[in-house]
Amino acid sequence: MGVFVFLPLVLPLTAWPIARLAELHLHPRTATRLLTAVAVVMALCSTVCLGLLMVVGTAQLPGNPLPDGWSDPEVREAVPYDEVAGKIAIPALLAVVLACGRTLWRHSRTHRRAHRALAGLPRTEVVVLPDEAPYAYALPGGRRGRVMVTTALLSCLEPAERRALFAHERAHLARRHHRFLIAVQLAARANPFLRPLRTAVSYTAERWADEDAAQAVGSRRAVATAIGKAALVSRGTPVPTLAGLAAPGPVPRRVAALLGPAPAGRSWPPVFTSVGLAAWGAAAGAAASAMSSANSAVSMFFILHAATPL
Repeated sequence: MGVFVFLPLVLPLTAWPIARLAELHLHPRTATRLLTAVAVVMALCSTVCLGLLMVVGTAQLPGNPLPDGWSDPEVREAVPYDEVAGKIAIPALLAVVLACGRTLWRHSRTHRRAHRALAGLPRTEVVVLPDEAPYAYALPGGRRGRVMVTTALLSCLEPAERRALFAHERAHLARRHHRFLIAVQLAARANPFLRPLRTAVSYTAERWADEDAAQAVGSRRAVATAIGKAALVSRGTPVPTLAGLAAPGPVPRRVAALLGPAPAGRSWPPVFTSVGLAAWGAAAGAAASAMSSANSAVSMFFILHAATPL
């Protein structure tokens, strides 16, 4: 097993270049899917390796319920610096489990509260809330989800901009952007080195909805104007984990992108470009992480099997 068990913990660093370049050079749809896939694979691999290290560390503790053979020198020799690495892995893995569990709990609680607040309202796709605070967001759930918008925000927009707003929120629901967002949030909790990918996916998911809205209404300028106006008057949604037109982030970059030409729909960038090399580097890092964690898991299985008395 050797040093391969440590590689998935640091290989997420290979994805940092693509996190920024994908925002600039890839279609938002491609960037969102690519970055989410890389983040999930690397997070799973690093968690598996933390689990393997924890087994070695836990077997050294007095009174542990594991078989006595798992604490033999032959098992510990499979991990470099086993005494330190094994003991550090125990609180590290517990922290990962607690952080991911807390994220899922907060995400579930937010959705439950939002749906309870709408319990007495008609089951329509668009719900207009009589609220003086201007905001709008997409609330997933059921077959299609619902678009929430306040009268205060609608009063700030022209008819074309309102259509752009609704198209943007519908795009979030139709493309299931909340799944990408929660996946990268969990990945970043599992491995802090993946936080740049979480930030990038938050932006590319909004850009994806921007492009879908521009195609739906037939005017990129109308979507850009709606985003700009909503960002100026909005103070954020009451449920920050949900996607919205004026979501926090680089709104000027989104507006500038919409005022320029539509991005190319290429599914994968050319190899001999900066973004192409970064994409292949991230893919290679994810593949190496998967192979390292698989190699470590298989090696540990045979080592523990041999050390377990029959």
